[in-house]
Amino acid sequence: MHEESLLMDIIINPHVVPHYVSYAFLASLLLVGVGLVMRGSLALVPKGVQNFMEVMVESLFKLAEDNIGHHWGKYFFPLIGTLGLYILVSNFMGLIPGFTAPSSNINMTASMAIPVFLATHYYGIKVHGVKYIKHFLGPIMWLAPMMFIIEFIGHLVRPVTLSVRLFGNMIAKHMLLFALGLLVPFIIPVAILGLGVLVSLIQAFVFVLLTSLYLAGSVEEAH
Repeated sequence: MHEESLLMDIIINPHVVPHYVSYAFLASLLLVGVGLVMRGSLALVPKGVQNFMEVMVESLFKLAEDNIGHHWGKYFFPLIGTLGLYILVSNFMGLIPGFTAPSSNINMTASMAIPVFLATHYYGIKVHGVKYIKHFLGPIMWLAPMMFIIEFIGHLVRPVTLSVRLFGNMIAKHMLLFALGLLVPFIIPVAILGLGVLVSLIQAFVFVLLTSLYLAGSVEEAH
């Protein structure tokens, strides 16, 4: 397939730095820049960008707190909030002409899914110690060996499903929007962009929701 020419190609050679890397760094710089600008112009009555960012942050904090609990939700919020905002910006970049969504590359999505997988088991062991093994054994002792194998495979598959789900949906969205744009370029462009925005929002939400559920399962007591 012919690789499309993108805006960042003017600055960075895509054969040296792949698109998903350059646009991933661009998304990171954009978030850092917005954070620095907001820090210097905070107002008691939020408006504009500050109002939008506060709504996003509060929504992500509520999601973390509702799924993990007050204490652990506050503790894991920096991770969940960062992932949510970063994925959302990365997804939206694919809707801008001359840009591409870094989340439509499996390397980028895997780079987020693997740390989530490692954090899940790190905090599970940190909180429960050796007793963390109970999370893999199930409630019935004579079924414990079989449950351990099933749970072990299920946990190994988690980073694969997290990364492939986001990657697959974003690449499918990109191809669908491109095809519809060719077929009906002057009839339903707003509807096409609306579909892209909806898919981008849903996929960012699903990723952080599953992340919060995995973390919640690792720190709660096994039953």
